[in-house]
Amino acid sequence: MKTLAFASRNTKEILRDPLNLAFGIGFPLAILFLLSIIQSNVPVSLFEIENLVPGIAVFGFSFISTFSGMLIAKDRSTSFLMRLFSSPLTGANFILGYSLPLLPFAIVQSAICFIAAFFLGLKISVNVLIVFIVLIPTSILFIGIGLLAGSLLTDKQVGGVCGALLTNLAAWLSGTWFDLNLVGGTFKQVAYALPFVHAVDAGKSALAGNYSGMFPHLWWVIGYATVIFILAVLIFSKRMNSDAD
Repeated sequence: MKTLAFASRNTKEILRDPLNLAFGIGFPLAILFLLSIIQSNVPVSLFEIENLVPGIAVFGFSFISTFSGMLIAKDRSTSFLMRLFSSPLTGANFILGYSLPLLPFAIVQSAICFIAAFFLGLKISVNVLIVFIVLIPTSILFIGIGLLAGSLLTDKQVGGVCGALLTNLAAWLSGTWFDLNLVGGTFKQVAYALPFVHAVDAGKSALAGNYSGMFPHLWWVIGYATVIFILAVLIFSKRMNSDAD
């Protein structure tokens, strides 16, 4: 119950910044419409709506990392969190309390993205629901990245790391804007060592109904998400103990 109460407080904090929420939803939609217009004028298989929308959904999660990172970093810089350290909440409770409000936002963000895709020609099918399930570990991954950054960095540093670096990594190393096979070499190897392209490929496989093909990629995402969340809990707990002392 204490974790849920803390999560409720964090929900209110997130909703107090509607401009950033709107940007986090609106910017991926703008990219989706722009690339769809390019596809209609210069047909490219990569920008067909079935291939495009999973990548845009994954790209949109990078903004959630900024929300989660800024939230925890700002709390660390104030006396609010110091007062909470005297409560029986553990580091895991804190991380969970920060995560719970962001997961529904990630689902809403994905839903809006796919609704827009329906108007752009995406066929309505049960596979869309499967994609939503596949995207949940990806959203948890991005939330965890933000929480880890927020546990280590100041709010200004989080804005640079999550707001600039991560969005570019998610864009260029996910295979959304171009086929990684065209570059190949070390660049492709680095991309496939990171989770972003695996998240996109898992979404594409799910949308195409290739359920067996999505699992090798999904395990990468789940593995990264698990490790990052464990690191976030451990680092936050260490910071919590040091600050309490």
